[in-house]
Amino acid sequence: MIEIFDRVTNLKVFENAVKRFREKGIILPTFHQQQNPELIPDKIKERLKVIGLWDINPLNLFRITWKNEPKEKGGLFGPVNYMELPKELTGVNARVLLLVGKWFPTGAHKVGAAYGCLAPRIITGGFDPTTQKAVWPSTGNYCRGGAFDSKLMGTESVAILPEEMSRERFTWLRDYVGSEVIATPGCESNVKEIYDKCWEIRRTKPDYVIFNQFDEFGNAAWHYTITGKAIKEVFDGLAGHPNLAAFVSATGSAGTIAAGDYLRTIAPHIKVVASEAKQCPTILLNGFGGHRIEGIGDKHVPWIHNVKNTDAIVAIDDEDCMRIFRLFNEPEGIKYLIESGVPSEIANNLNLLGISGISNMLSAIKTAKFYEMNSDDVIITVATDSSEMYSSRLDELRDVRGTYSQTQAVKDFEKCVLATTTDWMKELTYYDRKAIHNLKYFTWVEQQGKEIDDLNMLWYDREIWPKLFSQSTRWDELIEDFNERVGLLKSM
Repeated sequence: MIEIFDRVTNLKVFENAVKRFREKGIILPTFHQQQNPELIPDKIKERLKVIGLWDINPLNLFRITWKNEPKEKGGLFGPVNYMELPKELTGVNARVLLLVGKWFPTGAHKVGAAYGCLAPRIITGGFDPTTQKAVWPSTGNYCRGGAFDSKLMGTESVAILPEEMSRERFTWLRDYVGSEVIATPGCESNVKEIYDKCWEIRRTKPDYVIFNQFDEFGNAAWHYTITGKAIKEVFDGLAGHPNLAAFVSATGSAGTIAAGDYLRTIAPHIKVVASEAKQCPTILLNGFGGHRIEGIGDKHVPWIHNVKNTDAIVAIDDEDCMRIFRLFNEPEGIKYLIESGVPSEIANNLNLLGISGISNMLSAIKTAKFYEMNSDDVIITVATDSSEMYSSRLDELRDVRGTYSQTQAVKDFEKCVLATTTDWMKELTYYDRKAIHNLKYFTWVEQQGKEIDDLNMLWYDREIWPKLFSQSTRWDELIEDFNERVGLLKSM
């Protein structure tokens, strides 16, 4: 049965959580406060002025928002962090905008997705922070976000991720937040191995609670509520009378793409475009394989992906992403882009795009070309994290390919960006979408024990997705009650 978190289910566990939060000085932000940080009490904002963005401090739960002031320490809040890529860079007339994830704690928006999974369990007595450990299976930033949130919420964490992920992830998890780390065989797309480890943990460690981003609707609900409305705010602030033409998101866990479900409610004509790696085109071709775009494409269709709301699928070559990654982060690459007409303030900030952000940019360019969009059309996507998360990958590329030159920059810009074509892209029909949905059966029913009635409900029940995505209204009521019982706000 699909789980809805709308009431306290275990009073003893709930009371244990209240006591732990009181002892540790933890206050939970509401989802509405994460949308609108101006609603955060002034006494909390005053304390944030001396707290670093990545500090292990419970008040940093209030910085789980797209609106953090872009500074490492002491920042408060402002407008949504985003950047617009000019035609000189993209080569298309459509306006391409990216929300910037670097200014979240941990440097990636996945800290919000993890909050959307853990907080509802805490406030309904579904997780005991005094006796249980939170397990975060992931191929990248989600386990980082989950480990960070766990630390801030006074509980221990376990991170599970493939052994071939970037070195920075393992070091930070072990050394900074003190998480237990389990490395599973393979690379970015080896999620089955992660699931196998989760089943082993379920059998042998009953005090470990698994928060699987691929089937936790709190992940998608957070993006529907927070990311979707952040995009609306950015769009509403644009000058003129533009058209909200498309939202592009890598599939990954299918959390971020749920923002497209919200955007459909305000712009019914919008194109919601899913992106994956050409080397692992699961949705596009029922394909498989390994790839280097960390954070996306995992050889299955996530349980929480509402594929009925997906209009098109595009696949991106990971080699293009790695070449652009160097173009955007090597001095010779940035110099050449400026010489080519890209404004210096844009060129010097392209390090705000991590590898998956580059993939999203290319997907947006493909979308603009496929749908023949013009200068009135706005395509919005997301830079989940920044190049800071992948400095070891840059070192590896330098070791293998040598010093980056202007000649290489010319080749990479022309071939990998400006020459982007509409191949490896498909507009989905009704039965295409149904076929993609049906792929969930093999992962989720046969392997992971979901009920076939629930699988059918997710396709045929028109009310189920809005209900699942809009749970945050009820969660905020429960958070306010939980905080009242903890009693810290009154005493601050």
